Amino acid sequence: MANKALTAKEIFAVGLMLFALFLGAGNMIFPPYLGQQAGENAWLGTAGFLITGVGLPLLGVIAIARAGGSVQAIAGRVSPLFGVIFTVVMYLAIGPFFGIPRTGTVAYEISISPFLSENLNKSPYALFIFTALFFSFTGWLALNPTKLVDRIGKILTPLLLLVLAILVGKSVITPMGEIQPPHTNYASAPLFKGFIEGYLTMDTIAALIFGIVVISAIMNKGVTEEKQVAKVCIQAGFIAAIGLALVYLSLSFIGATSTEAIGIQENGGAILSKSATHLYGEAGTIILALAIFFACITTSVGLVSATAQYFSRLSSKLSYPMLVMIMSLFSMAIANAGLTKLISISLPVLIMIYPLAIVILLLSFVDPLFKGYSAVYIGALLPTALISLLDALHVAGVDVSAVVDALKFIPFLSAGLGWLVPAILGAMIGFLSASLLGWKKVHHPHVKS
Repeated sequence: MANKALTAKEIFAVGLMLFALFLGAGNMIFPPYLGQQAGENAWLGTAGFLITGVGLPLLGVIAIARAGGSVQAIAGRVSPLFGVIFTVVMYLAIGPFFGIPRTGTVAYEISISPFLSENLNKSPYALFIFTALFFSFTGWLALNPTKLVDRIGKILTPLLLLVLAILVGKSVITPMGEIQPPHTNYASAPLFKGFIEGYLTMDTIAALIFGIVVISAIMNKGVTEEKQVAKVCIQAGFIAAIGLALVYLSLSFIGATSTEAIGIQENGGAILSKSATHLYGEAGTIILALAIFFACITTSVGLVSATAQYFSRLSSKLSYPMLVMIMSLFSMAIANAGLTKLISISLPVLIMIYPLAIVILLLSFVDPLFKGYSAVYIGALLPTALISLLDALHVAGVDVSAVVDALKFIPFLSAGLGWLVPAILGAMIGFLSASLLGWKKVHHPHVKS
């Protein structure tokens, strides 16, 4: 098939699809809480949030575009075996073992549960019926990846943006109150605090996961030339990044102006819910329910499609439609049977692999500078893995305080970024070792430098 050049409208639709895949319910909850806690420092806090909550995911999209849509190609620079294991763990953790089931339960809790009677809320059948319908709809939307741009980018995303515009628009026209003084660390270091909050969204992993979906969607539109596919993917990444930045700024504004009207809340979900009710009365509950539902369903479809595409490429015995059905059914079962337990297991895994993903991602951009030595990747990843393991064990409830106290000399350890300086030093040691010992550089035939 001859290579086709996409129109600006088609590229915009792909960008909207990617934007919607990123904007899950969790992403909508972080900025309002940041805004309320940061108060008068909300803009500085949000700026920090945008660096890691939007900037890093954008870098992830660019890296995947340059790698032809393959996370494994990038992770394989460490070693081919590591590339497979790391990618499989990443897809499973953010996919059927955590991310996908959570979209169903969050959609139920915010979009359906408020409208049910107390008896129905206590019944397990209500959640079962909803998740059966939710994941059937997810499976149907994901079953034909060639139509994802049309179904998400041209239909669901505009609906999501319309609902958000209704909610945000009124908060701008008639603010809920005056912006209050900042709380907690937002008073002393708002930019750095926001930076950490954006880092915790874990959207960098999502960027690496969704790359395969975006590139497939572009190729299904008739773009076959590698450089052109990468170019369109990067353009879509910038469109998605701009969209996310605007939404995050708007939601942060809602949080910053909400304190007088609804008081200090424990989380962003409560802020959004009470703000929607304050702005629109009972209709606000419906508006928020629709926004959360559209956000959850688009993310669910993206995760199912990405995971199914990866594993169908990994094993020729597993077809894409079969994997879509398996992922949808498994996610429905987990959402009903053991989500809390799986979250307690999966979250430490995500905490463990997220810094590794960031290090691999950042090194991929400077790969030519150190001649592609795998020793550089290994040198950077070893200390990153050890420190991330400590963070993961802490999240899992294991007492690692003695080890943490012994390592408190490491910069940024208490902020969750203790891996940063050791990773840089490890990369430098790896480069010097490889140079002095004359190790051969790694060749990356599928990755454009």
